[in-house]
Amino acid sequence: MAAPGTVSTRGQTSLFVTGFFPRHRVALLVLSLIAGLVISYLWSAQLVDDQIGFKTANGILGHDANTTQISSIGSGILFAFVTGMAGSFTACNIAAFGAVGPLVGQHQTRKERFVSTVKPLGWVAAGMIPVSAIYGIIVGIVGTRMPQFSTAQTSGISPRTAQSMIAFGLVGLAMVVLGLASAGMIKDPLAGISRRFPNAPLMVMGALIGGFLVGRPYPLFRDLFRHAAKTHNPAYGAVAFSLQSLGNIVVMGLLFILLSYGTGGRVQRWLAASPGRIASVTASAFFIAGAFTLAYWELRVLGRLGYMWFPTAPWNN
Repeated sequence: MAAPGTVSTRGQTSLFVTGFFPRHRVALLVLSLIAGLVISYLWSAQLVDDQIGFKTANGILGHDANTTQISSIGSGILFAFVTGMAGSFTACNIAAFGAVGPLVGQHQTRKERFVSTVKPLGWVAAGMIPVSAIYGIIVGIVGTRMPQFSTAQTSGISPRTAQSMIAFGLVGLAMVVLGLASAGMIKDPLAGISRRFPNAPLMVMGALIGGFLVGRPYPLFRDLFRHAAKTHNPAYGAVAFSLQSLGNIVVMGLLFILLSYGTGGRVQRWLAASPGRIASVTASAFFIAGAFTLAYWELRVLGRLGYMWFPTAPWNN
């Protein structure tokens, strides 16, 4: 029998679709989408990038990361990993890991909690690194002709902005689709591949995180991007971009491990107490992440460029 507040189906089809779904799925969808829109309104990139990202990178590197030029491939590799860690708390990473969070650390013993936290993060990395590396190779080959390289000011949508909007638009749509599947509102798109490769959903999530680099405007990543483009070295681009992505998930991974150990398993027991809770939290995280990504990178950008109206928080003026 399904637990109160859940709807049981014939079984789990993938890691993100457990076979138990929230009973009030439409309400969950609407409230999550509203939350994503509100966060996109409130989010301050300047606070996160400048006050957190820059200061963290400056403290680790020992110099101003944004104004000091990358002098060599060796310093570029160090810069990539450090700035990746500094950029861990950008909205993109927090949104993506919100969906992975309920799937890690669900076992009871200390060893089981550690393994069940680290192993999923490993599969996320396995999906993330190929995407980051391939993009790094492309940047190394195409070089300064990449749309992301340009800093030219235009009156409309610049090539760099268009690339960001396309990349994040696709990521946001993918997260909404995964949320609909997690809530049992559509057929699980990962059911087929999950039958052969059970960890495929985690690799898909990793690929989405890797895709953030394709559109990312984060200033410190742009510095790395421009250096990789100027070197015309595909191998360097692949290594640097992979390390940038790995740096992104290091801090979030440590936070998940601390959460798993620091709460004594209370969060895991709360999730396991009702079969529908993991599905509800996972679906809600996907909906919020997708709504935020689409609103922030489509509606808010179009509003800033004057193509439509989108509210702007006073601190973002």
